[in-house]
Parts: sequence; C-alpha cells; structure tokens
Amino acid sequence: MLQDAEQPFFQMSGVSKSFGGAVALDHAELTVRRGRIHAILGENGAGKSTLLKVMSGVVQPDEGTMHFDGREVSFASPAEANAAGIVCVYQELSLIPDLSVADNIFASNPPRRFGMIDRRAQRRQAEEALARAGAADINPLAKVRDLPLSRQQMVELAKGLAHAPRILILDEATSALTAADVARVIEVLKRLREEGLALLFISHRMHEVKALADECTVYRNGRHVMSFEAGTRSDNEVVEMMIGRKYQHAFPAKPAARPAHGPPAAPVLACHDLAWSDTLRGISFSLQPGEILGLGGLDGQGQRELLLALFGVLRGCAGKIEIDGKAVSIGSPTAARANGIGMALIPEDRKTEGLMLPMSLRENLSFAALDRMSTAGVIDRDRQQSLVDRMMELLAIKSFSLDAPVGSLSGGNQQKVVIAKWLIRQPRILLLSDPTRGIDVGTKQELYQLLRRLADEGAAVLFYSTDYDELIGCCDRVLVLYEGRIKKELVGSAITEQNLIASALDLPVGQVSPSTGVAL
Repeated sequence: MLQDAEQPFFQMSGVSKSFGGAVALDHAELTVRRGRIHAILGENGAGKSTLLKVMSGVVQPDEGTMHFDGREVSFASPAEANAAGIVCVYQELSLIPDLSVADNIFASNPPRRFGMIDRRAQRRQAEEALARAGAADINPLAKVRDLPLSRQQMVELAKGLAHAPRILILDEATSALTAADVARVIEVLKRLREEGLALLFISHRMHEVKALADECTVYRNGRHVMSFEAGTRSDNEVVEMMIGRKYQHAFPAKPAARPAHGPPAAPVLACHDLAWSDTLRGISFSLQPGEILGLGGLDGQGQRELLLALFGVLRGCAGKIEIDGKAVSIGSPTAARANGIGMALIPEDRKTEGLMLPMSLRENLSFAALDRMSTAGVIDRDRQQSLVDRMMELLAIKSFSLDAPVGSLSGGNQQKVVIAKWLIRQPRILLLSDPTRGIDVGTKQELYQLLRRLADEGAAVLFYSTDYDELIGCCDRVLVLYEGRIKKELVGSAITEQNLIASALDLPVGQVSPSTGVAL
C-alpha cells in the first residue's frame, strides 16, 4: 500500500559535514515525500551535493540523523544505499568508456545463469532500462565511448533506474543533455512520480524546476534556508534566497555601436571555408578584437567541432584560418596557445577535459602557463605564487587551501579554475564551449561580467552556449549553425529568442512562436 504522500518518507535532521577547514553542511534539514518531485536549490558550494552524498552513502556525516521509511538509517557505502532503494544519478559520469552500454548499466550486478553473466538477459534488461529512461533508441551493445556526451548521460539515468530505486536523486543530471533529451527526461520523471517514487532534483535551470518540482528547498552556506511549495515564490525571491542578497540583472551592458570612421579594424581571427568530415561544411566568419561572438543553433550542429578545429585538436581540417590577416597552420593546442596566436579553449566538460581532479588547486592553475613561471625549466615559486594569487582574487575562487585537490571544490569554483588557468596566459582569443553548464546563478553573473571586461580590454571571444538567454544577453553577434553550416548571422536587436529558434530550425524569421518555440 502506498504511503500517504503527506507523511515523510525520508528525513534528515541536524546533519553536519566538514572537509578539513571547510564546512560543507551545517545542521542541514530535509524532508522527502513519496510521489513528489523535490527540487534542491542553492549556489555551487551551498552544500547540495554533499547533502545528497550523505544521503546516498558516498560520504559519512559528522553528526545528525537520517530516517527512511519509518526507521533510522546510516549508509556506509553507496552499495548499502542502493540496496535500501536510494539511487543517485550524478552530473559526473560513472561509465566505463570501453564497455558496452549494457555492461555499464549492469556493471555492479549483472544477471547471471549457472554462475556466468547471462548476456541475453542483460541485453533485454538493458533495453527495458533504456526505454524506461526515454532512450530506447540507444543500442545496448554500443560502446559508451562512441556516444556523444548527452547520450552517455541518458545511459547514466538508465543505469540508475535499473537499480529499481525507491528514491531517485538527480544531481545536475540534465546539464549535459540536449533540449530533446531534457524533454524526454521531464516526461520520464513525471511518470516515475505517478508510480510513487520520491524524486530529488538538483538543477540550476529554473525553467526545469518550474516544469517539474512539487516542492523546493533552498540551501546557502551549508544551511537550510527555506522549504516551500513550487510556484509560491517568484524567480527573483528564489534567487535572492540562494545568493543571500538582492538579485541584480544578470548581464552587463553591451557597448554602444561605434560610429564608422574609415575602414573597419582588421579581424584578429578569420575562417574561410573551414571543413571537417561531414560535421563542418564551409564555415566562414571573422572575429574582431573586443567582440563577443556567439555560436547558436540546436546542440550537435558542429559548434563544438568548430571550437576544437580552431584550437588545433581535430586532424584533417580543410580551409584557411587567418590570425591578424595572415594565414596560419594550427596543428595542435600547443600551436594555438603560442604567443603569435594567443588562443585559449574553455572545454565543455571541466571534469575530464579541463582539470586534473586529484591534483591541487595550485597545480591546476599553473599547468597552462608553466613556461611563464619558469626559468631554464625550473619553476620560479615566487612568480608562480604571484600569478596564482592574482587569479584567485580576479575570479574570487573559494578554497580553504591552494594545496587542496581541485576536485574538492564546488562546480562553480572548478569552472573558475578552468578559466583562470588560461587567463594567466592573457589570451587574445578566448573560445568557450557552454562554460556555464551546471553552475549557479551567482557564479554565472560573475562569468558574464568577466567576459565583457575581457572584451572591453581587447580580447576576442567566441562563445558557444545552449542557453538562448546567454546568447541574447552576452553577445554582440550570433552565428546560428545548422548541419555544420552558418545559416544565419544575427546582430544587435535582431538577437532574440524567436529569431534564434527559427534560425536553429532552418525556418524563416517569424515562423516560430516566441512564447512556445513551436513552428507556426
């Protein structure tokens, strides 16, 4: 018999947790009910992920109690929590790239027959789990490494559902998904709610919270701030609870258009008919000093590959790249970051492409600029300390020690480290691939201000984002890609949500409803 939805199914009381000198949770509280989707809100570093790691057995609390289904519990490991029915799907993937989708879904407990893995049963059950996750199109025999990041995240969700959870926790599990996959996940979660599951949902995307949540709880600095029914607080009220101050407009003012006097300034970067495989098809554009140029369009239309091609990661590219009007050959990231070019890339996945998580904050900040900190191959420690301290102050990176593993920082501070390690090199051209994915509104504001300041100081910024609001609020121009080609260039007041959606769908401007995003 289903438990009354008004009765607590899971409760945390007075839970505290510290890591070294940093307090992650300070007498935190949480009440979860069956058949409800409960949104957990707060800035990066507010304690949300630590709370869920305590709940799912990843870390042990210093003090406090947990009650689950009427009895007091404590979990020494994720396996114990899973066995009790608490399953967490994290933003960071736990998949093994060289194994198949089915092998990953059942890595910890595969179906067996006569003591051996029953491959036929495993494939069937994997298909069922994928279908339940809204990803029936994924081949269970495909290698995980061959799937794009958004599809890997869907496999992660299917893996969680295969454990038959009673409480399902999603920690930024939609941040890497395409818009189409997010829509599927929303329908899946609504169906699971109807089946009586309790669902906990962390997201910095307020539209997802609005679409899903029945109840919200806000945390700040490791403390419980407030719990309330979804829809009873305005967006501004929620954000102000999260950041502890009045919420100001997210985007800095764009510079006024400069009157034309003589010929335009030479572009710092220009591409002519850039092509790669079937993904980039004759890309041509220019980028001026002091400009923030956006890349828009539906996910997977060649935006990431364009950034990788410019940074010398892709092999076999055709076309021409010019820096300051001169043709250059960028055959590697080392060539891209060299002084004559001065390029930096902020990658999509900070965990696997931007940071070395077990290594210290100091080491991660230093890697990209060791040549600027060294003399005859020996690091000048005073010079290193000076540059690191300057970046810590410039980006307001929060950590109790420069020697702490960078993996111990919150997601927003990790993203700041990825950006800071490149800013030490003072790049002239900054390439960004969805840099605000999975970080909180306060940190986003800081990054928007930083990008505009860098542009005002003369840097050229090429900015890919899956968030229309960011393209509208940050960019001076936006190039919309469709099937590897630039389909539309939007400038100034023409950068609107309606025009971005219409161009992304390869429709004439005005053929999409601005309120629904549906073709007219």
